[in-house]
Amino acid sequence: MASVYKRGGKSNRGGSYYIQWFDHTGKRRTKSARTTDKATAERIAAKLDADAALRREGVVDATLDAVVMEAQRSIESHLADYEAALRGRGGTDEHVKRTLRMVRKIAASADLKSASDITADGVNRFAGRLKDGGSSARTIQSYLTAIKGFTKWLLQHHKLHRDSLTTVKKPNPNSDRRHERRMLLPDEWKWLRAVLSNSEMRFNMTSSERLLLYSVAIETGLRSGELRALTGKSIFADDAKPYILAKAGTTKNQKTARQYICGQLAKDLKSHIRRKAPNAAVFRLPHETEMAAMLRADLGDARLLWLHEMKKCDPGNHVQRQQTDFLEAKSHDGELIDFHSLRHTCGAWIAKTGAHAKVVQSIMRHAAITLTMDTYGHLFPGSEADAIGRLGDMMGDAPDTLQATGTDAASVASSSIALQQAQQSGRETVRRDAMRCESEEQISPESPRSKPLKIADLGDAVRRDARENENRPGRTRTRDKGIMSTAEIFALHSDCIRTAFLGAPAFSIIRDNSQTN
Repeated sequence: MASVYKRGGKSNRGGSYYIQWFDHTGKRRTKSARTTDKATAERIAAKLDADAALRREGVVDATLDAVVMEAQRSIESHLADYEAALRGRGGTDEHVKRTLRMVRKIAASADLKSASDITADGVNRFAGRLKDGGSSARTIQSYLTAIKGFTKWLLQHHKLHRDSLTTVKKPNPNSDRRHERRMLLPDEWKWLRAVLSNSEMRFNMTSSERLLLYSVAIETGLRSGELRALTGKSIFADDAKPYILAKAGTTKNQKTARQYICGQLAKDLKSHIRRKAPNAAVFRLPHETEMAAMLRADLGDARLLWLHEMKKCDPGNHVQRQQTDFLEAKSHDGELIDFHSLRHTCGAWIAKTGAHAKVVQSIMRHAAITLTMDTYGHLFPGSEADAIGRLGDMMGDAPDTLQATGTDAASVASSSIALQQAQQSGRETVRRDAMRCESEEQISPESPRSKPLKIADLGDAVRRDARENENRPGRTRTRDKGIMSTAEIFALHSDCIRTAFLGAPAFSIIRDNSQTN
């Protein structure tokens, strides 16, 4: 039974009443009624006591009350738990910070205070403002992915009774790509290597170290951050099949990656790290924001070298060469080359060698084969144009093929007619003594042939001395109609019909028929 009292006794005559009761778990609870009227406080106490009884008896689900209480908590208090969950799943520090930053920005822009304030309309309005402000579809998708992941976590951990963002659709990032990335052409790579053989220091890296860095990026497909984390212990150059090992904590998918390399690159890496400590970084890379600038500067030098050499060889086409996209950081179609283009070059070149799609997926470490095919499917040998060409050849050569194999229209028509006649006659036309791949001319006239089954007419005499299981020609060897031939069944019934027409007694007909039933 709930009790109502005032703290301080008579000295606190103007204070509010307090209520003390036991909840559905049996725990003692105390709260202020926030009223100086005792009757009002008693009614509140009775209500609290009655609610506890309903929950204790299972009439009201207590877990729903807990969900309601969690939904009233502030978003910021939930983000502290969400951050711990993201880190527990193995999320990188950068990913966790970016996700929380996006959720906070949406909450501030849409004026969301508690978890229950998150609605589809508010999030859609935020996405609309991003689009009107010039943000790309990829940026909008990133924001929506962050907030939808947060509400999904709230629902799974019983902090919301439903996910209000299930109807929010993310835009397709490929429909509004601001920057298309392109690969290096093999000829462009040759000129880039040539210019790096004798170049100056750039971004605190020598030309030979930059060349080695670009070679590793193209052969392994490792990302900029993964290359930055490589140490001397990551290089296994002395193995029969040398490889580079990227640890799980440094890769994007948080899985260990073993990327094989060719023998020459293994030798160059071994020579490069010979004087380095085992735990020292393989490359002294600039800041991540300067990686693309370094590669583009080297491409610019390679283009100048290419134009200079081509001008000496063929000065007449110098103006046309200046207008091409060869070794340009940005093409006329808007395609860009950044440092991640070297990873794209890895996948594209492997696909053009004719490697299986699953091999390309394994090297590029794609989670699904669909990503591999969407990115590099058009580069595999024997693509759509070649496949349609082969299909056209098959369709065009069909009449000649039929003539060459003897299956022309006349032979097909005659075969069809013969098949129809055989089906109408109800009898098989295949010889019993024919062997596979044996032509008619190969069978000698002296070869034994099967005797044709004779169908008795009504006026013909039928031998009456046939017995069951008698294995002589013209005899009925069984009474099981399931394995008797059509001719044998017809002969038996003809005998019965002939006897009936000749006026034999009924009991004799039944006696004769008993042999076939």
